[in-house]
Amino acid sequence: MLEGGVVNPDKYTYPFVLKACAYLFALSQGEQLHAHVVKFGLGSDVYISNSLIHFYASCGHLELAHKVFEKMHVRSLVSWNAMIDAFVQSGEFENALKLFREMQNMFEPDGYTMQSIINACAGIGALSLGMWVHSYLLRMPNPAMASDVLVASELINMYCKCGSLEIAQQVFDRMSNRDITTWNSMILGFAMHGQAKAALECFARLIETEVFKPDSITFVGVLSACNHTGIVSEGRKYFELMVKKYKIQPQLEHYGCLVDLFARAGFIDEALNLVRNMPMKPDAVIWRSLLNACGKQRASVELSEEVARQILESEDAASSGVYVLMSSVYASASRWDDVGLLRKLMTKEGISKEPGCSIIEVDGITHEFFAGDSSHPECEEIYKFLNVIKERLQLMGYSPDYSQAPLVNEEGDMKEHSLDLHSERIALAFGLLNSKPGIPIRIFKNLRVCNDCHNVFKLISSAFNVDIIMRDRARFHHFTHGSCSCMDYW
Repeated sequence: MLEGGVVNPDKYTYPFVLKACAYLFALSQGEQLHAHVVKFGLGSDVYISNSLIHFYASCGHLELAHKVFEKMHVRSLVSWNAMIDAFVQSGEFENALKLFREMQNMFEPDGYTMQSIINACAGIGALSLGMWVHSYLLRMPNPAMASDVLVASELINMYCKCGSLEIAQQVFDRMSNRDITTWNSMILGFAMHGQAKAALECFARLIETEVFKPDSITFVGVLSACNHTGIVSEGRKYFELMVKKYKIQPQLEHYGCLVDLFARAGFIDEALNLVRNMPMKPDAVIWRSLLNACGKQRASVELSEEVARQILESEDAASSGVYVLMSSVYASASRWDDVGLLRKLMTKEGISKEPGCSIIEVDGITHEFFAGDSSHPECEEIYKFLNVIKERLQLMGYSPDYSQAPLVNEEGDMKEHSLDLHSERIALAFGLLNSKPGIPIRIFKNLRVCNDCHNVFKLISSAFNVDIIMRDRARFHHFTHGSCSCMDYW
């Protein structure tokens, strides 16, 4: 068209071509198109600007997408939706919610807006805001939007990720129409909460409907459910069912679930054989799950070192995770010199341990805490209450478990002090001080919970008669009356 020179592109041409660039992640070509737009005096066109926001966001350049948005003199609802969704897809959930609040002064949100906001709530565990969004949907001029299959699936996913499995199940049960995405959301929700029996029963109901066939994602949920409860025989059965009956080609995620299932249940050799015979190259996640299992199962240090080498040869070589896991292995074997060498190596390579971070929502406001945090306005009260908790735990016979705090150099009291300052404990102390009686405390942590904090949370649930729901990197833990839903298997 350009070579012909007969007609020039107009405001209808560029959105189509920018969409093609977004689909192909063709950043260079898209930037040239942007220059074309400016050259032909179409830089202020709202349709083209919307397409540019989507294009830059799709190519991973959120800052450029936001720059286009900020320069727009006129914005449509699509403009706001595109920018909000760009923030959500990039994990900038707080910015997405902030933009949503601004948007409400000018436009009534539609279904696309609400799907993005529901995803943002799921990302930060904002249950109160998620419930407000749900009620907002029901109050909209078109209340049928709340029962739209795609929106309802996002609601189920949001409630599951925010720690309210009961409401997720209510949304699911009340749906008159479902698609495979809806079933998958519920199965995955049960799995992440460690409700293997419920997940497998939901899968059985899906099969009985004979309306939908399970897909690849369905079996990720089923295998995850088996993995979170250590039911190896069921895991083998469903993997075989997936391959032989439904002719689904196993992906890396399926092998990852199975490897983790075997390894954590103590079948290290079987897990290694599966990794060696996989039709694709195992990624660092699979090797890391093996290394974690080696530490928990107290496998030979030599085997753990070999697995660690495999991780370091992968793309994630700079990650601190392998050093932390290997440090735990050495600590379990009382090889403290090697623990010290690992710490020095991390310092030399400029690798720092990912800081623990926990988020808690109280009265609709989210509060973020890091390990050893002293920035919160209620810091003084929190640390005083942590001492009260410590005294109560000591009366209950609590003894610290240092097995997963081996990267701390200090001995004795200083080492115990480092455990006291884990982010989830600070968040829990804040929750106990500020939450209303009878309301479960929900905490969202970026790392896998350590053995000591897991034990402490069980004791606190009994000592303070409180239900605690914690989502760590791997799964949900429901602490109540001195026990955890994971049955100490995580």
